[in-house]
Amino acid sequence: MADLNRRMFLASAAAATAARGLPQIANAPQARRILTLVYDKSMGMMRAVERVVY
Repeated sequence: MADLNRRMFLASAAAATAARGLPQIANAPQARRILTLVYDKSMGMMRAVERVVY
């Protein structure tokens, strides 16, 4: 795994946010997205975990 520093974390979070904004054709209209922040001990920082619930 590549060394994940603050800049890479922010870039990946921005990419995930942009991907959520795009229209999703495959997802059902009833799907809900649940975003949870968890503390990752290996990275030593908070990490966003997104789940899709139908």
